[in-house]
Amino acid sequence: MTTTISRKDKAAARAERRRLAAMRGRRRLRMDDVTVVDESALKKAVWGSVVGNFMEWYDVGVYGYLAVILGRVFLPDASGTIQNLFSLGVFAVTFVARPLGGIILGQLGDRLGRKQVLAFTLLMMAAATFLIGILPTYGMIGALAPALLIVLKLAQGFSTGGEYAGATTFITEYAPDKRRGFYSSLLDLGSYLGFAAGAGFVGALQVMTSEGFMYSWGWRIPFLVSLPLGMVALWFRTHIEDTPAFVEAQAAAQEEQDGNGATTPVTRLGDVEDAIIATENGPLGLGALVKTYWRELGIVFVLVAAANTIAYALTSYMPTYLTTTLGYDAVHGNLLTLPVLVVLALLVPVSGWLGDRIGRRHVAVMAALAGVLTAVPAFLLMGHGQVWSTVLGLLLLVVPVFLWVGNQSSSLPAMFPTHSRYGGMGISYNLAVAAFGGTAGLIMEALVASTGDRLAPAYWIIAVELLGLLAATQLRESARQPLLGSMPTVASEDEAQELVAQQEENPDLDVEELFATAPVSVIAQEPSAQEAAVEVSVAEQAEQDAREALRRAEAATAEARRAEELARAREEAVQV
Repeated sequence: MTTTISRKDKAAARAERRRLAAMRGRRRLRMDDVTVVDESALKKAVWGSVVGNFMEWYDVGVYGYLAVILGRVFLPDASGTIQNLFSLGVFAVTFVARPLGGIILGQLGDRLGRKQVLAFTLLMMAAATFLIGILPTYGMIGALAPALLIVLKLAQGFSTGGEYAGATTFITEYAPDKRRGFYSSLLDLGSYLGFAAGAGFVGALQVMTSEGFMYSWGWRIPFLVSLPLGMVALWFRTHIEDTPAFVEAQAAAQEEQDGNGATTPVTRLGDVEDAIIATENGPLGLGALVKTYWRELGIVFVLVAAANTIAYALTSYMPTYLTTTLGYDAVHGNLLTLPVLVVLALLVPVSGWLGDRIGRRHVAVMAALAGVLTAVPAFLLMGHGQVWSTVLGLLLLVVPVFLWVGNQSSSLPAMFPTHSRYGGMGISYNLAVAAFGGTAGLIMEALVASTGDRLAPAYWIIAVELLGLLAATQLRESARQPLLGSMPTVASEDEAQELVAQQEENPDLDVEELFATAPVSVIAQEPSAQEAAVEVSVAEQAEQDAREALRRAEAATAEARRAEELARAREEAVQV
């Protein structure tokens, strides 16, 4: 919808932009601008986020390691290839609903709060996983069984669409700037431990029970266990508070809405520049979000595609590949990847720690290069056919995966400002996971089936990793820096005092950029003596520039008058 505005309103909008720019230019960091993290609140936030992701990936691990069995249970009359493709296809269908969940839950998370939406996603995930455990099989209700399985996986996908985007947003907003990478990477530590727990549970059942038991109702047990696990995780998640950054952003938005903050002129919907001003402290709608941050959304999309193609190849596709392509039995195909998953989980925080020190962009480039260089050797080693070579090949794939996932949990949310961070992550992350992560196993299995080449998955990985390398070079560096639209976050009062005292010399703090994206309520305050001095200096320079411009204008006017007089004199001389 387009609203016509008058020239007077346009002039008021321009004046407002100039006023805001002037206030941003003179603002300097003060002690009350800096958020000092409460250690107990940070620990609760970390645990509340980690247990939720543990629950989400527990289900991914369970389904991935039961994929062969589920194919035969829900499609018993089909060929082995069709059964495998069905299981992997159902897994991919889960990701169809993720973008929708990311868009809806992301917008709600930016409006209602991170905590409430994250509690909902966890409850929905646990319920859907439990219902799969009590789902009737094909032998009981025929074709309705696989249809119901798809419906429940879609419900899981919808909830997961808001889970990772919200959890990463939550942790990054809580963590101190200097250790954001490490704390955020703990989220993925929980993810892969959850995956390993689900895979280990399935593997233990397969070892301790018979094949007939697993095909009858043993496959249900791991899904049923999700309900009590989900309740424990929900307890943790409901005992945390929303992030200080979100609370401050909400308070600032409410202050402006009540008319206590800076006046914001009415502007035309759909105009990106006006949309930014009109929603200075509030979340952007979907259309304005895409128009304003299309470049950031695109970079995040490609980075997530590169990370999840190889990550899902290692986690969800490997049990199927080892069993159907390399000829391992189902038990050994599952168990061979378990130690690899544990190694991966323990290495993930190393990537986050590394990003805090050398920068997120450098780690992302390393991850992409590692993916390109290790893909073919890894699949060649697995194809050698020995247990040692298979494990070594899997460990090679761990290198790019841990570099990617441990780094992206802190680097990707930092691409968006506080008021639209959840929404931005919800769209870009889930679209990429749906297009590349969820379909990774299906694409790779189809490539192997159609070409007969065991290295076909490696070629697909290399192609996507090369795109990821290009996007990594465009990643905004955010290590040790405040998040967009947020003030600095530190671990202690001493660190806050040092930050304020050395703000002009700090290489990790760009004061001009910090206040260029700060909410209006932050910059529209009475200036300190230092800020007033800066404002005087700027005003004096502007006055000097204006006087110089006036002098040049007067000289130009005088010159024009002389030229006019000379012209008149020449014309009069000709007439005489």
